[in-house]
Amino acid sequence: MKLCVIGTGYVGLVAGTCFADMGNTVVCIDNNTKKINDLKNGIIPIYEPGLEELIKTNVKERRLSFSTDLEKAVKESKVCFIAVATPQEDNGACNLDAVINVTKEIAKNLNEYKVIVNKSTVPVGTGEKLSEIIKQITNVPFDFVSNPEFLKQGCAVDDFLSPDRVIIGSNSEKAAKIMKDIYSPYFKTADRMIFMDVKSAEMTKYAANAFLAAKISFINQIANICEKVGADIEKVRVGISTDNRIGNKFLFPGIGFGGSCFPKDINALISMAQENNVSSSMIEAIKEINHNQRILFVKKILNYYNGDIKNKTFAIWGLSFKPKTNDMREAPSIDIINLLLEHGAKIKAYDPQAMPQAKLIFKDSITYVSSAYKAIEDSNALILLTEWNEFRRPDFDMLKSMLKDRIIFDGRNQYNPLMLKDLGIKHINIGRL
Repeated sequence: MKLCVIGTGYVGLVAGTCFADMGNTVVCIDNNTKKINDLKNGIIPIYEPGLEELIKTNVKERRLSFSTDLEKAVKESKVCFIAVATPQEDNGACNLDAVINVTKEIAKNLNEYKVIVNKSTVPVGTGEKLSEIIKQITNVPFDFVSNPEFLKQGCAVDDFLSPDRVIIGSNSEKAAKIMKDIYSPYFKTADRMIFMDVKSAEMTKYAANAFLAAKISFINQIANICEKVGADIEKVRVGISTDNRIGNKFLFPGIGFGGSCFPKDINALISMAQENNVSSSMIEAIKEINHNQRILFVKKILNYYNGDIKNKTFAIWGLSFKPKTNDMREAPSIDIINLLLEHGAKIKAYDPQAMPQAKLIFKDSITYVSSAYKAIEDSNALILLTEWNEFRRPDFDMLKSMLKDRIIFDGRNQYNPLMLKDLGIKHINIGRL
């Protein structure tokens, strides 16, 4: 099937590539000429395991191409996917300008029946709004579908090729059948496509992300209580996660969530609730707990040094909001590093993938180093902010000999407190004994 994917950001690039890998002919469209030229030359704008290899394979097989020519792509495609950014407004609402502009361009170039699929995260009711915009521009028949994305950064390619489920929001049997044809190759053993109306599909994306964010904020708040009452959050976590009603995913205490989805979707839900005069107190609490978790972690560092960290040098391991991505959007590291700098600390930072992005954010206010152990040199303490695999089993003897104060501030509860105690390394964590 001939498909076009408009927007070569995280969702669009992964989706377009994976659609091509299943035999479809896909053109990915963007109005950023430099990005398209880079993609044509094999320069991938994001880090995602397996993506670069998949792009190169499908480009070579001529199933995948990149272009700025939206008109041609729309006219030659049976299905048009919208995957453009919906940035957050100051009041927390979604900015729909890009989605609306793309929809208008699609409408202007409809030459026959098409299925127009929105993958961008949008407020409930946006599908109806976009459909009305198209009808005002053209009489050419079309169907509108909401197909929200649930990819996890760091394993997005695997998620797309082997999805837990695919949500199809459509009021048209014809469009639903076409969408089923597109996605059926991904379900070899079980059909996990879920069909519903457009509004319910739009809300499903927000509800799913808010629930996962709630689990993170919940376990962080429990961890904070554990510290005060003398319980061990790791034992508590195991105790509750073995209950199959609760499960063990997203129940790891730390410095909170970041990224492009959870914070933005939480704010959008709060905005939607306010617009419709509905209470959002629980969702607001998720946001507040998450923000406070970063501040509480910095307070642990300040308390250890009796409030004075001026001219102390801290080695930072991990800058991206999670492992296996170079994405620093809403990363906890940003708030934590800025707070440390405000108190006069010096920072030496290392991340396997996010260094270029960090330089755009922090400029020359911190020192960037080429390896984890370079960061340790002449540093007072180590601060772990992102749990990359390469940080899981470091040379603790080397850390002990190089860190001036022999202490690790573990923002991800990655290390065993008893082992570090036996090695003579102090360990400050989240909610553990």
